[in-house]
Amino acid sequence: MSSDAPQPSTSTSSATATSSLPVLEGTEPDRCALDAFRLAIASKLTDAFPSITLSQAYAGVDYSKKDSDFTVALPRFKLGGKPAEHAAKFKDTFSPNEWVESVDTTGAGFLLFKCNTEGLARRVLKQINDSTLNRGQYGEKEYGHSDVGKGQRILIEYSSPNIAKEFHVGHLRSTIIGAFLVNLYKACGYDTVSLNYLGDWGKQFGLIAVGYEKYGDEEEMKREPIKHLYNVYVQINKDLKAEKPETEKKDFKAKQDEAEALKPEEEEKDDDEAESGVDAAARAYFKRMESGDEDSLVNWRQWRELSIKQYEEQYKVLNVKFDEYLGESMVSHQRQVEAVAQLEKMGLVSDSKGAKLIDLEQWKLGKAILLKKDGTTMYLTRDIVGAIDRWERYQFDKMIYVVSSQQDLHLAQFFKILSLMGFEWASRLEHINYGLVTGMSTRKGTAVFLNQIIKESADVMKEQMMKNEEKFSQIEDPEYVAREVGLTAIKIQDMQAKRINNYAFNWSRMTSFEGDTGPYLQYAHVRLSSIERKNPEILPLPALESIKFAYLTEPKARDIIFHLGAYPDAVRTALKTREPSGIITYLMRLSHSISSAWDVLLVKGEPDVEKARARMWLFLLAREVLGAGMRLLSLTPLDRM
Repeated sequence: MSSDAPQPSTSTSSATATSSLPVLEGTEPDRCALDAFRLAIASKLTDAFPSITLSQAYAGVDYSKKDSDFTVALPRFKLGGKPAEHAAKFKDTFSPNEWVESVDTTGAGFLLFKCNTEGLARRVLKQINDSTLNRGQYGEKEYGHSDVGKGQRILIEYSSPNIAKEFHVGHLRSTIIGAFLVNLYKACGYDTVSLNYLGDWGKQFGLIAVGYEKYGDEEEMKREPIKHLYNVYVQINKDLKAEKPETEKKDFKAKQDEAEALKPEEEEKDDDEAESGVDAAARAYFKRMESGDEDSLVNWRQWRELSIKQYEEQYKVLNVKFDEYLGESMVSHQRQVEAVAQLEKMGLVSDSKGAKLIDLEQWKLGKAILLKKDGTTMYLTRDIVGAIDRWERYQFDKMIYVVSSQQDLHLAQFFKILSLMGFEWASRLEHINYGLVTGMSTRKGTAVFLNQIIKESADVMKEQMMKNEEKFSQIEDPEYVAREVGLTAIKIQDMQAKRINNYAFNWSRMTSFEGDTGPYLQYAHVRLSSIERKNPEILPLPALESIKFAYLTEPKARDIIFHLGAYPDAVRTALKTREPSGIITYLMRLSHSISSAWDVLLVKGEPDVEKARARMWLFLLAREVLGAGMRLLSLTPLDRM
């Protein structure tokens, strides 16, 4: 809020307001006001029907679809007799209280409850004010946050690009979804550690090294190192393609493009095909790297350092930060050999043309290579030992891998092997998967790198913003604002559907200010942020406790307030599903509710100053909740655009 806005008050603890309610484990009436109203309804049900426990009654209090706040289906409780008669009797004996003002029934035995409107406004708005604006009551937590995960440690590995390459759009979904999960678990009180496990090891680095000896240019490396290394990689792959038999050339390019978004070596096979000069040189170079040959590691170390530096700049733009950068190179080669030896003793590993192969057929997980015929390791082997290292270091309660559904089999094999090795904590590993994006390129269809997509989305947003010259002239940093709106457009389109679904990247839909899009969401926040600038004559506002909540009982105000009260539930549901789409759906509904109220709940032009101030309080607190949800999605809420 501006300096003219009221300083939030903590004169009355929200806990005091719920002390008359029964206590039920799993509810948080002091942080989620709607929990209190549900408890009040559940208490009335247990009074009327003693055979129903408080827990059963509470579980039966569902959100209503329309015309009421909560619905209870009496048939679910199997009370005997006719549900409609039970409902009618309940209605006849119902008496309103500070929590519930009315109940209605349907012929099928459903009870429709409506909360005390003024009490709803007071409790919801006070909770938002206390927990979001004061921030002292719950530390740095915002409204909707909780301590449900307190005392539990969770590791989340996501993004994980390959070094020495530009950030490929194939890694965007893992980055966006992973960042959301990190924010979500932190919001729910978990000790959360975010890990970026870089693809920094494998034969591909032998390939780049061989290419660099042939095509490397020191001046280009100084100017644009990662771009130059990528160009070297493309050139040496052309050489590799030229050396392959004609029968393999036809699908080589398709496999190469697909491999750009994968971890190193996932596309590799360890067969007996005749190796080309380039391929043999690359294998030999990586063999020297894995053997610790210092001359072979000098360039690789520089490439890794330069890659991380560039990625950190990219992540800063994306509003993403990692606690640690790890990498496959950090996994001990000796420990990998020992792990394979352990599996051999268990009778799970066999020799296949010189390679070490694990057979998981009895679990319908196929076979997988652990060591190549030249003794170098595979991605799977490094994953196994990497997980063991993390357990020894962190003693986690859960470790999540945010990886594409294309790798479902790999993750299943990896988890199964750890379980077979006798690690009880293997059950704490979880794969959060997601579908693919198709058609993600610039409008001309020429790019697959994220920085180009971001730049073009920013350009599109800037063009849109410049159409309103007056507003555009008031923006201090239009380049920054355009980029943030563009990023919001990209992220919202990505997270809007269930994460397992594939989706088609669509420029026109993504950048529209109409419909449920990122730009629309930013516009909703900007409009709420403008209310103080447009109404300086009624500032400063009085303390929230001193306003007349009766001014906020109109249907449009009530609708907004109920939506605000549902935000903590939206966060808890997201924790169960690990779906960002639920938060986006919530924010869009809230934005629609606010948008429909602007012409009804007037602030400017309202002759009753106290009513105008009460409405401003409502809109400012709605802005706080909208902003909290956007931050959960790793978005940056804007004040002007």
